[in-house]
Formats: sequence, C-alpha cells, structure tokens
Amino acid sequence: MSKRLSYLVFSYLALTDIQKAESCIIQVGNAHMELGTGNKSLTENGEEKNREDDDKKKKQLGGIKTMPFILANEVCDRFATTGFHANMITYLTQQLNLPLVKASNTLTNFGGTASFTPLIGALIADSCAGRFWTITFGSIIYELGLVSITLSAVLPHLHPPPCPTQVNCKEASSTQLWFLYISLLLTSLGTGGIRPNVVTFAADQIDMSKSGVQSRSWNFFNWYYFCMGLSTLTALTVVVYIQDNVGWGWGLGIPTIAFALSILAFLFGAPLYNKLKPGGSPLVRLAQVIVAAVKKMKSKVPEDSKLLYENRELDAFISVHGRLLHTNQFTWLDKASILTECEASDRNPPNLWRLATVHRVEELKSIIQMLPIWAAGILLVTAGSHQQSFVIQQARTMDRHLSHSFQIPPASLSIFSILIMLTGLALYERLFVSFVCRFTGNPSGITCLQRMGIGFMVNIVATVVSSLIEMK
Repeated sequence: MSKRLSYLVFSYLALTDIQKAESCIIQVGNAHMELGTGNKSLTENGEEKNREDDDKKKKQLGGIKTMPFILANEVCDRFATTGFHANMITYLTQQLNLPLVKASNTLTNFGGTASFTPLIGALIADSCAGRFWTITFGSIIYELGLVSITLSAVLPHLHPPPCPTQVNCKEASSTQLWFLYISLLLTSLGTGGIRPNVVTFAADQIDMSKSGVQSRSWNFFNWYYFCMGLSTLTALTVVVYIQDNVGWGWGLGIPTIAFALSILAFLFGAPLYNKLKPGGSPLVRLAQVIVAAVKKMKSKVPEDSKLLYENRELDAFISVHGRLLHTNQFTWLDKASILTECEASDRNPPNLWRLATVHRVEELKSIIQMLPIWAAGILLVTAGSHQQSFVIQQARTMDRHLSHSFQIPPASLSIFSILIMLTGLALYERLFVSFVCRFTGNPSGITCLQRMGIGFMVNIVATVVSSLIEMK
C-alpha cells in the first residue's frame, strides 16, 4: 500500500506544480501588458485622461468583495465534481455491472470530450457571450447532467437489479447505457463552459498588473488552489464514504445539490462582477495576422518599430490590461503591421486581413512561444489518463482497514496526495518563497518555468516509481 501511495503523491505533486505554473503565466502576461501601457501612457496627448471616467466605473466593480461569491462557487463546484467523478468507475462496474475495460474506456472517452469542449467554451466566451454568461450556461448544462445520472441511480428501471455477489450479474441494457452516455455528455459540455473561464473570470475581478500583484500580501492563485484542495479533500472522504456505505442515490444526490448551490452563489454576486466585453474570436485574430503577413511577404520591415501600425481604439476590448510591447522575435510576422501609403491615406477602418496592429501580432508571437510548454504537457496528461480509474481498482486489492470495523474506501486513497498538496502550498507560501527570494530577488521565489520544470521532474520520478512497482 505504501508503494501505491508514493506513486499517488509524486503524481499529484507534479500536476500541482504545473497547474500553479499555468496560473503564473496569466500573471506574467498581464504584467507584460501593463508594462506596455506604462511606457506610453504619458505620450498620447492626454488620451488616458479621456478614459478616467470609464476607469472609475470599472474600479467600482470587481475587487476583493467578489471573492466570497467566486470562491464559494468554486468550493461547491469542486466538491460536486470531485464527488461525482472520483468514484464513478465503481458505479459503472458494481452498479451498472460493466466490465472493467469497458467502464474505464467510457470514462476516458468522456474525459477526453471534457478536455476538448473547453476549447469551444473559450471561443464562445471570447467571441460573443463573455465569461460570465458562458460560465452560467455551462453550469446549468452540467447540473442537468448531474441530475440525470442521479436519477439513473435512484429510479430502478434506469439501472440493472442489484448484484451483491458480483458474480453472473446482469449488465446494463442499451437504453440504460444511452441514458448514462447522455448524462456524461451533458457534464462534458458543461465543463466546456466552466473550466476555461472560471480562473480567468476571477482574475478579471482583481488587479493582476505587476504593481498590483507585488503590492498584495496574498497570492490569489495559492488561495484558490488551497480552497479547491479543501473541498476536494472533503468530497473524497465524505461523499465517497456515503457512496460506498449508504447508497448511490445520496452519494450522487449530494454533489448534485452542492453544484446547484454553487450556481446560486455565483449568480448572487452578479451585480458586483466586472464583466469584460468579449473582444472577438482569438483564432480569427491569429489567422488575420498570418494572412496579412503572407500578403506582405515581399515588403521590408522598417528598422524603427514605431513605424509599425498601432491603433488603441481598435485594440481597446482585447487590451484591457494594456497593450503588448513589440519584440524582435519572429520578425517576419511584423510584416502584417507594415503600413503602406495607400493604407495610411485611407480613412476607412482597416481591413484586418491585410493590416494588423502590433498588439495582435504580439499575441500570435506569444502563442508560438507557449507551444513548447503546452507540448511538454501532452505526455503528462497521457500518462495520467487511466490513473484515477485503475488506482481505485488496485486499491480494492489492498488491506485498507484502520480497525476491525472501519476501512478506507478505495476512492478515498487520493486524500493522501491532497494532504501533501495542501501542506506543500502552506510550506511554499510561508517558508520556501521567503527563503528563496533572498537569493533570486524574485517576489515569487522562482520563475514560472522553473516551477514547471520541477513539476515535470517530479512526474518523471513518479513514472519511474510506478514502473518499478508494476515490475515487482
């Protein structure tokens, strides 16, 4: 059992470091954009003064007062989703009597769907709906999925008859499986609206500029993951115990109720939120830069980057935290911002398929720079795709008794990695950062890339440990 636990701990440490590093990228990106405005705000003939009224209105919204609603929403949300997914392999194999491989593949397929739908949800939020409404409608769809699968556990005709012996059990019928698939599909679609927008929506409520982050004595993302860890820990102990010892009606009903409460908590704070307007599809903007650069392939980029095309009004909705600075990387993309004589004399709005602003070109450069980081995480996700389901099945073979009358539910073994994560967050925030920053001069202790590198190294160790365990 100790060997299995060591693998769980190593794996979760790796994921935690990488997730927190992804959050760092949001902070660094916003700080980068803030730098762009700081250098030019005093040279635009009073343009910033014209925005003072809008800035005052924005300051009245968002802020620390919105955090109770957002964190309450996230705590209930994480409690519900963890309680729903943590023990689902047990529900499929022991309640619907599916073979292990079929049950695991079912969860993996819908898990893959849930990982793809956030791409669509992010595009919808950025293009037309905005983050608030995308989260709201995504949450409602997810709740419908939870209600559906709870009904499948409660209503007798939606699941096969009980089979306590687990021998020659009747497998779920095609109708019962289709009801399950629809329920899982609804949760996957709902995830698409929630997962890519919640953290960024919370970041929209507070000052994420470089000066704002340094002036705060607390780190939003550390508090965010700490609260998520506590709710996950509660779900893995309380909900999983109810599912294994009380019944699946209550075991799935409690997460359903918790998620409904998360929606209410989120909506109660609606009047206080800073709801940023959608700035258009980022994929379309990236495509426009590429097309414009190709059309001007034979043009020569001016040596002075100030001659490249900039338009504050055009970029207003996509540069709310400031404009990106021009960089000397991937300079062939700068051709998209070359302003020809005809375009300079034309008073009509620019054709964005022929002319792009420096800010939009730098957006594409930033995406290209992040591709290696994203690619590095592919194998990490692949290695952990079956981890949750098979760990639970392996845990069933262990001696999990703490006393003669009580034993730890198989799905609750993940609490050890959660405890390590919570302890690690506290130690990192209070001890590691204050100690390391004396040597590095970085207020966060180490850089985001260094944190990600540590996470990947821990994951390599976890993979080696798991391989050695399986060999024995």
